Amino acid sequence: MRVCIYGAGAMGTSLGAGLARKKPALAIDFVTRNAAHVTALKAEGYSALLPAEMNGEYDVVFLATKQRENGAIAAFLEPFLKGDGALVTVQNGLPEAGLANVLGQDRIYGCALGWGAELVAPGEVKLTSEEFHLALGAYGKGDKLKELEGLLSSAFTVTVGDLAEIRYSKLVVNAAFSTLSAISGCPFGELAKKQKKRVLALMKETIAVAKAAGCKRLVQNGHDILKLFLLPFAGMLLPMAMKKHKDIRSGMLKDLLAGRRCDVDFVAGAVVRAGEKLGVETPALRAAVSLVHDIENGLAELSPESLELL
Repeated sequence: MRVCIYGAGAMGTSLGAGLARKKPALAIDFVTRNAAHVTALKAEGYSALLPAEMNGEYDVVFLATKQRENGAIAAFLEPFLKGDGALVTVQNGLPEAGLANVLGQDRIYGCALGWGAELVAPGEVKLTSEEFHLALGAYGKGDKLKELEGLLSSAFTVTVGDLAEIRYSKLVVNAAFSTLSAISGCPFGELAKKQKKRVLALMKETIAVAKAAGCKRLVQNGHDILKLFLLPFAGMLLPMAMKKHKDIRSGMLKDLLAGRRCDVDFVAGAVVRAGEKLGVETPALRAAVSLVHDIENGLAELSPESLELL
């Protein structure tokens, strides 16, 4: 089997390195535009390439890039993916439909990674978790699902399930905490303690969209958050739920601090668009997305005080 990690940044590199450690005979190419990272990975013994250096066809491509260029990336990858190959997107949000428009739905699979990572230097990735769990689902018929499960379970704890439920299980957290962290600069733990009302407003809107999309369960760490966070005492659960992730700050925050546009349109914004299609109102999410854009455009400050604008 020939495998490509396309977009081998922090998350892609951690995924590929985990596979390489457990399956050293597996042919894995780490592909990234970051030339310094390519050089560093090569020095550590990995097969690392720039996109222009890719050749041949892959059985599996794991897609770990930002989503802004997904259409163009899918078109670029099409010649490198076998006709019966699988593209597995490990991106957040709801990226599968757009990728399927280019590659066909039966070649598309979605995977939610249950850990965090940061690229601190070329070839050096800092992990934010000691638990390596992922959830895997098929967008189309899923002919390769068992094969993908076998590949990933060699290195990680794998749960196979309904793709919509997998996606929304993560979106309930990301659309709320990541978006508010990008606005405020605050870590998740501080938001869970001091911004419960705002966090729960975004979570509840995401849960409403998930239910309209047909989700029956939204499982995180063995608990059905679809039920838990609609209870009257949900606010009391937030600090406990975020205990292991209390020091995490949104990846979107890093982009904003660097003066780059972030992926809010593909996280909270994806829920807003899904809500529009499903007839679910999402005013709190819509306002949060708009505020992030105001910060991008210099119309609002990135600070805890900006949360008062919501």
